[in-house]
Amino acid sequence: MSSEKQRIVVFGSIVQDLVSYTDRFPRPGESVRGNTFKSGSGGKGANQAVAAARLGANVAMIGMVGEDMFGDSNIKDLKENGVDTNCIGRTNKTHTATALITVNKEAENCIVVTLGANMEMSPKIAEINSSIIENSKIVMCQGEIDEKANRKAFEIARKNGVTTFLNPAPGDANMDKSILDLVDVICTNENEAEFITGIPQNNVEDAEKAARAMVEMGPKYAIITLGSKGKITFLKILFHFNLRCTFASKGVENIDHIEVKKVEAIDTTGAGDCFCGSLAAHLVAGHSMSSSIRSAANIASLSVTRHGTQSSYWKIDEIRQKYPEFLP
Repeated sequence: MSSEKQRIVVFGSIVQDLVSYTDRFPRPGESVRGNTFKSGSGGKGANQAVAAARLGANVAMIGMVGEDMFGDSNIKDLKENGVDTNCIGRTNKTHTATALITVNKEAENCIVVTLGANMEMSPKIAEINSSIIENSKIVMCQGEIDEKANRKAFEIARKNGVTTFLNPAPGDANMDKSILDLVDVICTNENEAEFITGIPQNNVEDAEKAARAMVEMGPKYAIITLGSKGKITFLKILFHFNLRCTFASKGVENIDHIEVKKVEAIDTTGAGDCFCGSLAAHLVAGHSMSSSIRSAANIASLSVTRHGTQSSYWKIDEIRQKYPEFLP
């Protein structure tokens, strides 16, 4: 199989992160003093691309930035992380997207995203880049660009036997759920799972119900990440691909809960993207879904021990040296 067919294509967002670290979040109308400020490349699409590339995957990014210094720096950082940037467009109609991120001393974050050039991502952009999409192994989309653009990318992928991976983040209660007919792998957190299924997420049993419901909407695999009570847990549903699973249209028999070792988090920003990119990297390398999820969960837990988003993602040589057991 050619190297292109082993490639991950990320069709998604590129955002400049502007991060302030403070002891606590301000109340409405209040100013608080920050302890540290960092600026870095981000965006859910770009983050996932970098996470996969740092694990050695062949990754190409399709996205849009403005003709400004943030556009320059984001493309530069993607290149330095080994991501193919030849399909990133530039627009003079608007600015590169920005994310104003505040992180408190408990490592929680709140984010305001202005999508800027990401809103220039359209179905036409998917059509222009149809060749690279149809010759890839996995196509990944997120929720930070136009749903119609994601749909077109997935339609092209599906027609050519390419695995489609959707991370519908950030969650949108008005999401067009019909796109799930085109999805092979969906990865959500509790909020996104609730938006999609309407099932309130209060415990693991609720997550099981939501994962089953999502599988019945179309995806072959539904993954819900749970981070409550300081514990990172990953829930996996296998459907049609595992001998332990039922083929019945209304549900599955087996649910696998994967827990990783608790770590002391200093910044959880981008951990979900790290998980998604790591999972895609393992899948494109031919590892099983179960081992890929377990490894991606461990690698995502490592990312929260460092500040930043893309800069917090561990490279494969670091993991091999310090935590070889985390790799599949």
